[in-house]
This record gives sequence, C-alpha cells and structure tokens, in this order.
Amino acid sequence: MKESATWSKVDEYFSGKLLPADPVLEAVLDANVKAGLPAIDVAPNQGKLLYLLAKMRGAANILEIGTLGGYSTIWLARALPEHGRLVSLEYEHEHVVVAGSNLRLAGLDRKVTVLEGPALETLATLEESGYGPFDLIFIDADKPNNPGYLEWAVKLARPGAVIVADNVVRDGEVIDPESADDRVQGIRRFTDLLAAEPRIEATALQTVGAKGYDGFVLGIVTG
Repeated sequence: MKESATWSKVDEYFSGKLLPADPVLEAVLDANVKAGLPAIDVAPNQGKLLYLLAKMRGAANILEIGTLGGYSTIWLARALPEHGRLVSLEYEHEHVVVAGSNLRLAGLDRKVTVLEGPALETLATLEESGYGPFDLIFIDADKPNNPGYLEWAVKLARPGAVIVADNVVRDGEVIDPESADDRVQGIRRFTDLLAAEPRIEATALQTVGAKGYDGFVLGIVTG
C-alpha cells in the first residue's frame, strides 16, 4: 500500500507540473464515471505520452483498437494535423454512445470515427472502406485477442508506423507461463508473435503510477 500511495503521489507531482488543467478531459472522465464505464482509461500522463508519440511521428492517420469512453482517443486526436483523422474500434454499444458524446464535447467528432463491433471483424473491413494505412496504432482492447490485433496492425501500418500496446505487464503476471488468466496468455502469445515478427522493432517498459503496476509495448514497423 505504501508503494502504491507513493506511485500515485509521483504521478500527481509530474502531472501537476507538466499537464495544465484541462476542463474538457476532466469532464470526459466525469462522464465516463456517470455512465458506469469501468475506470480503465489511461492515466493523464499516459495520455500525454500517446499525444507526444503521435506528434513525434507526425501521425496523420491513427488507428485505436478499444475506445472505451474516448479519453485516450481525445489525447491522440489532439495530436492530428488539420487534415488528419482517427478511427477507433469499440465492441460495446454503450461505450460507443458515451465516446461519441465526449468527442463532440472535445470538438473532435469531425476528425474521429468510432466503429462499433468486434474489432477483429471490423479490422478486416478497414482497407476496403478507405481507412489506412496508419501512422500510429494503439492497441488497448481485450487482451486475449491481442495476437490477432497485432497481425492486423502489421497489415494496416505504413512503414515507419508506431505501434503501442497497453497493459502488457498485468501486475507482473505476464511472466507466469501457467497463468489461468486468458488476458495474460493473450499477452504472452502477442509477445511471442512480436518477437518473431521481422517487420517490427519493439521493446516493453514496466510502469508504476496511479493505475498500479503495469506496462506497455512500443514498436516501429520497419517494412
């Protein structure tokens, strides 16, 4: 408990110094709570990291797998140039409704399209629907399907695209090959595929903070 409290205070310190007050994002989080959405949004400093990665890449076309209430979507969409666009995939209808309202509040609904349905099915239709290739792909949905999401990410990415996959450490459970948690096993299969994929250079970072102990994968598509 002491470590967790310290992690949260450190997050608060850096966020207080480096993230200006943002009434829109605060309202989005409040709306998510009122709608009963699970409190699994990225932390504010993690959202800022996504924004900075998109800015560094100069991403004009972004794919997000897993919308929830649109909090991370807004961070990513704010990094887009004027002509840029983002498509986000979400399974739960209620989440799509809440995200749509939040995106309108943020003034980003014209840049963002939220597609409802099982992501693996929607991913198979993106190219023929005129989406992609993508400059940045953020994977933050159901972990058992992460291997399939990675396969589609490689197909839909532009050379040089950034791929980010969240929640890959799972409180350290990722190192347990006997884990009964299908989310852990999905991440382990995802990592095996990533290690064998010659078109991606990647690393993984452990994180601690207000969201606890977890981490993310960061990769670049090289070909």
